[in-house]
Amino acid sequence: MATSAKLIIAAQFYPPDTTTTAVYVGRIAESLARDRQVVVISATPGSRTIGRTGKSEVVEIKNWNPRKSAIVQRAAAICLLAAQMFVSVLRRARSGDIVFCVTTPFTLPYTVLLAARLRGAKTMLLIYDLYPEALEAAGMVRSNSLAVRLIRFANTLLFRRLDAIVVIGRDVPPLIEKYRGVNAEQLRYIPNWALIPVGYRTIDPASRFRAPDSSRFIVGLSGNLGFTHDPVTVFEAARLLRDRKDIHFILSGWGVGWATLSRLYAKDRLENVTVLKPVPEDELVEFLSAADLWVIPYRRHVTGVSIPSRLYNILAIGRPVVITSEENSEGALVLGEAAIGWVVPPETPAELARVIHEAAGDRQATKDKGVRAAGIAEKYREDTALARYRQAVNDVDQAVRR
Repeated sequence: MATSAKLIIAAQFYPPDTTTTAVYVGRIAESLARDRQVVVISATPGSRTIGRTGKSEVVEIKNWNPRKSAIVQRAAAICLLAAQMFVSVLRRARSGDIVFCVTTPFTLPYTVLLAARLRGAKTMLLIYDLYPEALEAAGMVRSNSLAVRLIRFANTLLFRRLDAIVVIGRDVPPLIEKYRGVNAEQLRYIPNWALIPVGYRTIDPASRFRAPDSSRFIVGLSGNLGFTHDPVTVFEAARLLRDRKDIHFILSGWGVGWATLSRLYAKDRLENVTVLKPVPEDELVEFLSAADLWVIPYRRHVTGVSIPSRLYNILAIGRPVVITSEENSEGALVLGEAAIGWVVPPETPAELARVIHEAAGDRQATKDKGVRAAGIAEKYREDTALARYRQAVNDVDQAVRR
């Protein structure tokens, strides 16, 4: 249904950036442009070049991107980006428009949505990472620190004034509803989806990722490991299983967690562990298909804070998953929809090793879980999710401001 209200999407990452966030935001923007004019304000270099198709327009903001180790400079950079986004939204938003902001970096929503309110626009927030909860879960700040109290105060002012809050996990609303003034009517649960075609893939014994012995039971760990992940548990589980010559671990990815893994591996080169460089995008399906079982390891107390988007790709190729997390996390809830994996308490290497031992001991049952996983992945389809985004935006457009 065509409408006249313009939609402004403010996001740091956008295609041609290849990060998961950029890919999702790009597809969301393209889908929403079917119904209305969409203006994307992006901080990704080169985003202007993919720009004007149909009703969509991409505006690129020049972004300062210091190296990750330069903490002070990076803090200054995200504040500068938030200020630039404020000015850009203020220039473009008008009364009756809808401003849709993504929580990356965490400073962005405060300035973007303030500019929207000053212009009389309606507001939506897509929460990929919830702060300060993510910082607390990572052990980077204390819950009673001044910084945490200031962010919580800012969240209270922000959340209760939003017309809609989109969450990608069912474990997020309980955390948001703790903020005074937030009501359930504001919340929309729209999960992410697989970025590869859904369908069970048989294991190819000739895959280079299973060499030199394709008969081994392969346990995989892949993707970005951030502050909320716990790679140590996986490495220690491998240590506990080092005498099982039929079980082998293949680890590949990036992020701060991989620096930890690299240090562990350099210190103790376990024979049942192979550490690979990040696998190129065009080899991802082969890589995911090569393992018998995948592990997604989380630290304690990250329920509602970090959602395992990689889970949908693993399910899509038909592999069971072990998630180390609390029972009420989104990942655990997905696995609970059918017998497609295991949930073990976080930071418990012995429990993880036990489950892997169990999975390797009955390969047919493990394969059956993978077949069911591909069926569950059909529930998390791109077209279904994008239709829900269009409905959420239309609902905001048609609603009387609270």
